[in-house]
Amino acid sequence: MKLAPRITRSALAVGGVAVLIASLTGCSGGLGGGSASTGDKSVTSNSDLQHDTTITLLTGNDPASIAQGKAYADGFHKAEPKVTVKIDGSKPAGGDGDNYVKTKLSTGDMDDVFLYNSGSLFQALDPDKTLQPLGNEPWVEDVDANFKTTVSTSKGFYGAPVGTSFAGGVLYNKKVYAKLGLSVPTTWAQFLANSKKIKAAGITPVLQTYGDTWTAQLFVLGSFANISAADSSWAKQYTANDASAKYAKQPALEGFQHTQQVHDLGLLNKDYAALTNVNGLKELAEGKAAQYPMLGVVISNVQQSNPDQVNDIGIFPLPADNGADTRLTVWEPGAAYIPTSTTGDKLIAAKKFVAWMNSSAGCAVQNKVVAPSGPYSISTCKLPSTVNTVVSDTQQYVQQGKAGVALEFLSAIKGPNLEKILIQVGSGISTAAQGAALYDEDVKKQAQQLGLSGWN
Repeated sequence: MKLAPRITRSALAVGGVAVLIASLTGCSGGLGGGSASTGDKSVTSNSDLQHDTTITLLTGNDPASIAQGKAYADGFHKAEPKVTVKIDGSKPAGGDGDNYVKTKLSTGDMDDVFLYNSGSLFQALDPDKTLQPLGNEPWVEDVDANFKTTVSTSKGFYGAPVGTSFAGGVLYNKKVYAKLGLSVPTTWAQFLANSKKIKAAGITPVLQTYGDTWTAQLFVLGSFANISAADSSWAKQYTANDASAKYAKQPALEGFQHTQQVHDLGLLNKDYAALTNVNGLKELAEGKAAQYPMLGVVISNVQQSNPDQVNDIGIFPLPADNGADTRLTVWEPGAAYIPTSTTGDKLIAAKKFVAWMNSSAGCAVQNKVVAPSGPYSISTCKLPSTVNTVVSDTQQYVQQGKAGVALEFLSAIKGPNLEKILIQVGSGISTAAQGAALYDEDVKKQAQQLGLSGWN
């Protein structure tokens, strides 16, 4: 089940893309300060159930989420007849859903298992106080290290991955690349050199689709793994308002500079100000354009509009100036959590259910009900052999250790005006330096609204 992260949280439908509209706003605050974990570590999925047990699973309130929850519940009941899973499809989307989850946790009224985001939204739940720890479960050793960071605190591990990850990078037309004899670039200089050759061939080198304003953000958000590769402590310093971790300074400034450069060098489509994401994807699939900084998950739109060309499109990381720092930025999937209010036989049943969801049988159900948008975050789940090339390319970068998580999984701070600022930079209205400075101020205001320490 795909739980949409902040880049698409209000519109990335579970099981597919509805419309990728930005909800790139900062997260609301947590439930309070936490200390040691208060969950029950003695109960595991291997514990014996004494009685037939019924538990509830909280899903989103959209039909796709509810249907997928039922598929998980039915599959698990066949494997574990003693346990019946009832679906509570009452969680609204977006910020209302965040508040709904927090209220149910704070009142002790949460369902026995609930599906929710990983990363900074997970941290806002005060997990050491509200969630059952899962670190003693045998399946944890199979979980990807990047994902573990998104559902852990210094005191415990709390979430089981549900669904697949997806990447942000450069979608590119492989046939155009092959026709022009181009290789996948690993540095920004190589990317620009490729783009100039593409332009000389009469093909749009770089697509931008400001008709859907959220798409302007990819040069910055989609290159965050490069920043982490250059400075592994950057996200922590950024969250703490350290003067060295600002977008007006390197390495974070690169994304703004690259946004400006592709415009200034005349590498964009002429209709960049009005073209929409869906129409841009058609141009990419048809070979009228060659490169599109974008989320890999939107390939599902190509499967609808240009099914015969879907495997002509691949993905590579947005290149850093220094090729050694080039990484694919990955948005991790959401997770299944168990609240501390779940105890006794219900806790045993809940842990068995969560373990089953990450078993080979549970993964088979996931593959059946959710079209994969990238690799799974646990090794027991295997992608079907029929995935498109964007998914298989993403998996290769992850397996090679050439990927890193998006900033939203490491920090709760996201300025709400990034897309507006980057449209100005990408249209030649503002310089990269001016845009980055404006965004640093935007981030400051958001951090102050969140009441984060060190920002007053």
